[in-house]
Formats: sequence, C-alpha cells, structure tokens
Amino acid sequence: MAAAALSANELITRHRATLDRALEAIGTRAYWSPHPEHPKAYGENGSLDAAAGRAAFDALLGTRLDLGQPGTDGWTGDEISPYGIGLGVSYPHADLDVLLPAMKAGQRAWRDAGPEVRAVVSIEILKRISDRTHEFAHAVMHTSGQAFMMAFQAGGPHAQDRGLEAVAYAYAEQVRTPAAADWSKPQGKRDPLTLTKTFTAAPRGIALVIGCNTFPTWNGYPGLFASLATGNAVLVKPHPRAVLPLALTVAVARAVLAEAGFDPNLVALAAERPGEGIAKTLALRPEIRIIDYTGSTGFGDWLETHARQAQVFTEKAGVNTVLVESTGNYRGMLSNLAFSLSLYSGQMCTTPQNLLIPRDGIPTDQGPKTYDEVVADLAAAVSGLLGDDARANALLGAIVNPDVKARVEAAAELGEVALATREVVNPDFPDAVVRTPVIVKLDGAKPDAEAAYLSECFGPVSFAVAVDSAADAVALLRRTVREKGAMTVGAYTTDAEVERAVEEVCLEESAQLSLNLTGGVYVNQTAAFSDFHGSGGNPAANAALTDGAFVATRFRVVEVRRDA
Repeated sequence: MAAAALSANELITRHRATLDRALEAIGTRAYWSPHPEHPKAYGENGSLDAAAGRAAFDALLGTRLDLGQPGTDGWTGDEISPYGIGLGVSYPHADLDVLLPAMKAGQRAWRDAGPEVRAVVSIEILKRISDRTHEFAHAVMHTSGQAFMMAFQAGGPHAQDRGLEAVAYAYAEQVRTPAAADWSKPQGKRDPLTLTKTFTAAPRGIALVIGCNTFPTWNGYPGLFASLATGNAVLVKPHPRAVLPLALTVAVARAVLAEAGFDPNLVALAAERPGEGIAKTLALRPEIRIIDYTGSTGFGDWLETHARQAQVFTEKAGVNTVLVESTGNYRGMLSNLAFSLSLYSGQMCTTPQNLLIPRDGIPTDQGPKTYDEVVADLAAAVSGLLGDDARANALLGAIVNPDVKARVEAAAELGEVALATREVVNPDFPDAVVRTPVIVKLDGAKPDAEAAYLSECFGPVSFAVAVDSAADAVALLRRTVREKGAMTVGAYTTDAEVERAVEEVCLEESAQLSLNLTGGVYVNQTAAFSDFHGSGGNPAANAALTDGAFVATRFRVVEVRRDA
C-alpha cells in the first residue's frame, strides 16, 4: 500500500456532503447535478478553462501516455479522429499474466476500507476528472466524432453524473446490511444463545469494462465506478478507436488511489494492438468476475453465453420506435423529432429509428394531416434545422466509422426516400465525414419491408412506417420491443385509450417511454439520478443505468459468526 497523502477523514470531510446529496437524489428522482454543463463555469478552483483544456489536449498529441502499470510489454495506439487528424498517442500494452495478479493484490486493503471510504475516493476521482472537463471534451470529440458541445456535456458532466449515480447506488446497497450485530436468542430458563456477527461487502474480483466508440465515458463510467465502489479492481479495455478518454480516466484514478494510500493497480488499462481483439481473451480469464459491455448484439450475446465465470452487464442494439397517432402541438412535435433524429448523426443507442404513422393520417391542432403530409413536414423540419452548415456541424458531429457511412448511402435502396442525405463541409476539419439524416418511407403491411424496419440501422437513418391503425401501430410496437428490444420508446397521442395501450405495452415489455415531447427534452436524452437508461427487461440491454440491480451483484455479503 502506498503512503497516503489524502487521509480517509480528509476525503470524507471533503465529499460526504456530495455523497449524501446523491443519495437523496436517487431517492427523490428530482433534478440534481454537481457538475456544471456550461463551458464558462470552469476555470476556477483548480479546474481548466477552455484555453487550458485545449492546450492540455494538444499537449497529449503524439506522446506516450505512461501509466506506470506493471507488465507493460510494449506500446500501441493508432487512433484517427473522425474529424481527420491522427492523435498519435501511445498506450501501454499489457502482459495479462503480470498485470492481472498485480491488480488483485490491492483488493484486500480496498475491501477492508469499507463502503464509505471507497465512495469518497471514487468521488475524488470524479472531481478531478470534472476539473479537466475541457480536456476530456476534446478527447471525446476526437475519438467519438461528437460535436464539441455534445462531447463537452455528454462526455463530461453527464458522464460524471452517471459515475456518481453508480457510486450512490453502490453505497446504498452495501450499507443496507449493518457491519455488525449482536444476536441473542432466548432459551427460557436457560441462558440465551448469543453470537456476535460481522457482515462484509466482499468484492467478486476483477471487473472488466469493455468500452464503446461512440460514448466512451458516458457508457464506461457507470460500470467502472459501480465496480470500484463495491471493492473490485477494474480493468478498462477501451474501443481501439476511442482509447484516449478512458486512458485519461485510468490515469486520474491511479493517481487518486495512490494518494489515498491504496494500490494504484486497482484500476488499469488494457489497450490492444491493431487487430488483436483481446476482449474475448479477457472475458474468459478466470480472474475476470464482472464484465460491463456496450456494443453490438452479436458480441453482447457471446459474452452472456460464454463468460460464465463473470457477472455480465450488457447494453446492446435495439430498434427504437416512436408511435405518431395524434398531437395537440404539431409544430412542436415536428421540431422535437427533427432534433432527435439529427443529434450526433443518429449515432446514439437511444435515437428513434421507426416512426409508426397511420396510413390514413393523424388529427392535429392544425387540422388533419395525411401520412404523406406528416412525413413531408418532418423532412422539411429536419432540412430547416440543418439548413445552415454551421448549425448542422454543431448538431451532427462527424460519422464515427465507415460502416455508418455505408448504411447512410445504402438507405435509398430500402424504400421511397422522403428526405435524402447531403454532405456537409466542416471548415475546421475538411476531412470529417458529415451527413444529414435520411428518412425512408415504408409500408408496414408489406412483408418485404420488415427486413428494414425490424433491424437496427445504426446512424442517421429512420423509417416512416405506414400502419393501418393505432391498434396496428401498438401491436407492431409490442412486437418490435419484444423481438428486437428498445432503449427508448416515444409516442404522440391525444387519445387517452391509445396512451394507455402504449403505456401497457411498455410496462409489459419493459421499455422506457416518453409521451408527447414537444419542448427541450428529447426521447434520446436521459438525466442521471432521475431517468433510467434502458430497463434490462428487453433484448436491447440486460441492465439499467443505473439502479440497485446494476450494483448489488458486484459484491456479496460475507458473514462471520463468533460465540459471544
């Protein structure tokens, strides 16, 4: 164990109020965040302002990020920004037979520190990450392709909120059982039977976080901090195209752990060489007892089937659906949907894909609208939103990989195109691939259309599916969620019976529902401490971010009884 520069008491004094506020927030589900969303909020009390954050990111380019990990047998890294620049950062490549035993060595002291100390150490890590939000934002932007403001918010404060939320749930679940108890059982005239009992939250072992390309911090932090706060060491295996944000996270965590007197090897990085594909190798190692994964259904299913020694948490693919039956705010509905389809080029697991619209049209506050009118008006709303290239770049970001670009280009072959994609030039990054969304019209009654709308088409592609009636739309919604899964469901209706039917489908099939959103809240956005991301109850994910079930199986309560 390293010599502590930060005492447990100091960290408790510094962060206990934040922990208590987070515990209150998950209980009330009211809005709360300790991490500012606005870039101008940074620059004081040790945090980097915009210029310093950009300078810190620029200073990383072309360097070797030495984490001081044991078992380093070489260096790797070949990230190319979706905006067209090579990052040139090298990361340690690990000999797992050396690194994994070193990670396990520190778990005893970390376990014995108890839930409160683990929580405040985790919050200190998050606080230091928060202070470097501007730096992290550039790292997220240039690995995910998110536009800067989205990278700043989603990759910074929103990701940090999700990490803190996981710490709060982890603490709450661990302290649900008291640390000690005196037990006395009456025996009539004889002396009672007496025991003293202790209860310890014992970690499972080493946790593996398999990062994703699109939201490396937002999707990575819940599992990382849930496992760390419950006493487990954490090995972070980033997506090979999005290493930098998680490597910086690991560096901060290792520094804080060492300063707090714990083994920094409790958190380590597993960067891979090009084409190495170490996720499967790691997932089957007996030392790995917890796995958090965000990505394709195929690999998620493989993990659930084969990594039998581990508790596996997956967020996979789904087909998100919006049912459009009627609306009392037609323009607001179109504006809301246009933004939802456009944000980050639809490269979010929560972006709507299928829009179910009765073929006979819908009633609105502007009079009846035919199916064709609704689709044409939505296309016009998207075009209007993205008509200015500067605004389009700020909303769309860049296409994250060639597969997404190929899907956009192939969308026109799937049906009648209601809105064609167009190329947008980014003057600051001329090599960035930027495309506006495609909307394709499909007839839900035709079996040959099912292959399109019942498969996930990740990226800025959506389908306006004509259905026979509201009842037909509800039935298709149920089938879609049950068979393919959904991270989000939306509905627009002024009919109480339709609303009840949609809600019942979502309750029975376990899908998170947003009704009649017409303002500044969108179906593809969720707020930590209040909204659940996914449900864990349909094929899109086997866990929710974040609830008690997400943290409770990362540890086991071990009891020791002694005769009093």
